[in-house]
Amino acid sequence: MITIQRSALYAVVVAGFAGLAGCSGMTTQERNTAIGAGVGGVAGSALTGGSALGTIGGAAAGGVIGHEISKPKR
Repeated sequence: MITIQRSALYAVVVAGFAGLAGCSGMTTQERNTAIGAGVGGVAGSALTGGSALGTIGGAAAGGVIGHEISKPKR
């Protein structure tokens, strides 16, 4: 049982590092869009009790907000 838990922990750590490595070439605006979508998806899921529509809607709204916040100033 402990071996399975340890293997699962290693898999999560490796996936986390792989995800972070994928963001290394992003611009600030792209990174903020991705972060906004992630946070919005979690918030939408929490607010709607795990509804798929709430999660997708939250991710879309968060992505738009993250994208617009980091737009270059004119």
